[in-house]
Amino acid sequence: MNNVLTLNGKRFMQRNRTANRMSMSVPRDAKVNYSKLVNIHNSLLKVQNFWNDNNLIDGVLISAYYNRIVAKSNRINGYLKIDSKNTSNDSIVGAKFNKDKNQHIITHYVAKNTLENTIKNSENVLKVFKLFFSDVVINKELFDTTATFDSIPYEKYDISKTTFKQYIRDACFVDNFGIEKIDIKNIQNSIITFYDIGVDVSKLLSKIGINITTESILNSTTVLLDDRNVNLLLGRAPYLISMAVEDFSKLSHDDFEKSIEDINTAIPSPTNEPIVGVIDTLFEQNVYFGEWVDYHDMISENIPKESSDYEHGTAVTSLIVDGPNLNKNLDDGCGRFRVRHFGVSLHSGFNSFSIIKQIQEIVSQNTDIKVWNLSLGSSDEVRSNFISAEAAVLDDIQFEYDVIFVIAGTNFKMVNNHRKKIGAPADSLNSIIVNSVDFNNNPVDFSRKGIVLSFFIKPDVSYYGGGNGDFINVCKPLGAEQVAGTSFAAPFISRKLAYLIYIMGLSKEAAKALIIDSAIGWNDKKSFEEQTLLGNGIVPIKINDILSTKDDEIKFIVTDISEKYDSYNYDFPVPIFKNEFPYVAKATMCYFPKCSRNQGVDYTNTELNLTFGRLKEDGIEPINKDKQNDDDAPGYIRENSARAIYRKWDNVKHIAETFTPRKRSKPIVNKSNPQWGMSVKTIERLKKRDGQGVRFGVVVTLKELNGVNRIDDFINQAQLRGWLVNQIQIDTQIKLYNSLSEDITFD
Repeated sequence: MNNVLTLNGKRFMQRNRTANRMSMSVPRDAKVNYSKLVNIHNSLLKVQNFWNDNNLIDGVLISAYYNRIVAKSNRINGYLKIDSKNTSNDSIVGAKFNKDKNQHIITHYVAKNTLENTIKNSENVLKVFKLFFSDVVINKELFDTTATFDSIPYEKYDISKTTFKQYIRDACFVDNFGIEKIDIKNIQNSIITFYDIGVDVSKLLSKIGINITTESILNSTTVLLDDRNVNLLLGRAPYLISMAVEDFSKLSHDDFEKSIEDINTAIPSPTNEPIVGVIDTLFEQNVYFGEWVDYHDMISENIPKESSDYEHGTAVTSLIVDGPNLNKNLDDGCGRFRVRHFGVSLHSGFNSFSIIKQIQEIVSQNTDIKVWNLSLGSSDEVRSNFISAEAAVLDDIQFEYDVIFVIAGTNFKMVNNHRKKIGAPADSLNSIIVNSVDFNNNPVDFSRKGIVLSFFIKPDVSYYGGGNGDFINVCKPLGAEQVAGTSFAAPFISRKLAYLIYIMGLSKEAAKALIIDSAIGWNDKKSFEEQTLLGNGIVPIKINDILSTKDDEIKFIVTDISEKYDSYNYDFPVPIFKNEFPYVAKATMCYFPKCSRNQGVDYTNTELNLTFGRLKEDGIEPINKDKQNDDDAPGYIRENSARAIYRKWDNVKHIAETFTPRKRSKPIVNKSNPQWGMSVKTIERLKKRDGQGVRFGVVVTLKELNGVNRIDDFINQAQLRGWLVNQIQIDTQIKLYNSLSEDITFD
């Protein structure tokens, strides 16, 4: 077996995007006629009339109804344009999909004069179109012909040629405009998120006659309202609501069967073992491993507590501390971990709003903890058009702090072969979401399914948590029991992540990528249904199987920060044999983007696209043949295809070649520089880049087609080219961790 390598010492180069001066164009299926422009214009007038009768806010909320899922470059840029410095994209406050999930609905907040100017321009566009194109259907061929628009005296109609063409182009993608109103059913205490209109939420609500305390405010757009105030809001200003979810959640209960087992309770006292954070139900301190747990009860003393409130949390923590001792067949080789356990919920359920605030406080005050286990989940299904408030807070925390959450995929028994969708907070994109499989690697009958926001693969991975007649041994307050549930699969992944981050010294990006990569085999072609239950696959039991690879494979990890449009490194010295590269390759990348819940389905602010392959004279030959480009340029694919095929906007990327006996070596395509290169290109969905950059971690595997071990050649060549190559050797890293953790006493 070969050790996994880390490559350091050679930073990725950074360069800005070359200015795109391509002429304005439209898609191949473009068809714009006079009646369509009239329909769009009339819809704008209806919106204007609505806001003439509603003066609660200073500006205008208006939604554009697209005829497809659109790329950022194809959003409107004529209609609702603010001024010469600010595009229509800058006014977006929400995005969702239609019922069939094949069209965008994007909501803007603009000043009333912006809508007035849009209507004025629209009127002028109609005049010009009726005079010069009255019976014409503008298609791509006609639009792209320069002479089509050159002879028109635009100044006579108070409009420019560029504006006229932009309105025509917008009409290729937009069907109409309107007022989007949320449909709330079963009104109870609800977490309400308003469109961000730049007004203090408490002042906005007071205009409606709703007064709230600071304890009911989560952030500048999200508040907790009782059923009376929700009804009042729906009656007076439903158009202000972007999202709404019921506050109190019932726990996604685990399916378990009691069975007392003999367990070895003679474990040593803790020393310098890494600490994993656990946020769960309460913990019973009088258990055999209680010395390993630093317990914090976050439930008010005035709330009565029952014995059942201590079962789930104690069981989860027992696996993180002593999982391999309790389950010999799941001995991962990671040893034991200390736990800092925060009891935030009772067995009966949890108040979402309260827990969100508690988690923010807990993580901010315990910055020494890098890995957090959260095996709590709602029995309610996640929504298709927005991320849950709980998940959004977790994603923000993971972007802001150097931490990672491992979250159970939630449980629910199938009814008539129907599986429920996962529950919050298992829709957190930056976290690792874990579903359960039985010991035969089959999805279990209580597993709930992804995906999230009609696109993102959740769960991320699966692991052994019991089910289908299999059970996991845990310790509860009264002793050992056998249980089954995703709650008991997640702690084993938390253990592995803690080992990789604390002891092996990997970044959270590299650790997450390594975990996910370990679950994906060569020629891994899962069906959509399999992905919704298993995610990217089943993680190996042994940590050594994650930190090593076969003799005919070279696996290395690189990390860096995307600071500009293109972060690239053209200096990966893949060994050559007989003037060819006898390999197939795969790569997995993870990053933790800043997210914007207010943007709805367009949730992640940053897209990192991974390219890896042989160097050409003008760049990289991608191993996955990725030819993403601007709209309708050569090699262009539609936005929905870019998402489905290349996982555009996903914060986990996996690219791979197939491995078959017929596979042949690759020729060198750049004789002057026969290396391999990697490029990470960055697209910001919003106008400004968030922060100083986005850190990424990439795991690359090269498989030698003839079964030859070429790792020594790779290491030598990499070192000659300036790379600092480190072989991840478990024994060496443990010694290093122990030496760094020693307390030094000075005389």
